[in-house]
Amino acid sequence: MTQQAARPRIQAGRVTFIVQHELWDGNVQDHSDQGVVILVTAEVDGKETTLLRFNCFDMERSYVYGPEGKSKMFRMDPTVDGNPVGWSVKQIRSVLPAMVREAGYPQVADEIDMDTVKATLAEVDATAREKFATGRNTVKHNRGTDVFEAGNIRFGLEMRLQNSGDGGMAIHVLSDLAGTPGRHYTEETELLAFDCFWDAPHYHYGPRNKNHRIFWDKTLVTDTLGWTLDLFKTGKLPAMLERAGYPGVAADLDQDLINSIIPGMETRAREMVAGGLPKEPTPNLNG
Repeated sequence: MTQQAARPRIQAGRVTFIVQHELWDGNVQDHSDQGVVILVTAEVDGKETTLLRFNCFDMERSYVYGPEGKSKMFRMDPTVDGNPVGWSVKQIRSVLPAMVREAGYPQVADEIDMDTVKATLAEVDATAREKFATGRNTVKHNRGTDVFEAGNIRFGLEMRLQNSGDGGMAIHVLSDLAGTPGRHYTEETELLAFDCFWDAPHYHYGPRNKNHRIFWDKTLVTDTLGWTLDLFKTGKLPAMLERAGYPGVAADLDQDLINSIIPGMETRAREMVAGGLPKEPTPNLNG
């Protein structure tokens, strides 16, 4: 299920604007992503109905005519359309009645008072931008109990137990950012996280940044720990770090050094898995 935070509602006469933050997970929703949705709704036949949907996500930038009816989608072009929130509000200001009519609700379109709509759009814009920034789902894990240094990055191994009872080996890919290693102002940041759990194994791109999550297909990947270690061995980390938002760290990786520590790290990881889950849950640092 798509994860949603609180949904501010802004009344504009015949229509209502609803702004919500959504987190999508890869292999659960369409793809791994998160961002803000602007919904244009109205009461139709006694039921609140979504007339238009504007997806203002990190990657998914699209709009949908009649999500509950014809569900006709078009994509924004990020090269020419710019910021998706600003673009969406601009279209609402300029052609809302025409879009509502195209969505299949001509009677509602005829009843829209554009002066009333335009008076609310500054609030819609500000609410969407604030929600995009403050509604973002991020996570701060523990750094691991066994740490392996590999140049400008390090790997933290941890056996995790969630409150739900799920758990398993977690590998945290860490680096010192915003300072010199060893100084008090240096920030160790988790760049990637691989949660090789029994029930719902998944991995995170940029847990403290983008936090795009992808769940493994356990039918295809029966050994998620082995899959992860193979990924490290075959040089996929630079591309993953770039996708997570850390191109500078990716550029400074030393693959030979990483390869040299993987055998010992794999041995230790397998030993930890054989030892079983912790007796008590290991919560994230931010709850």
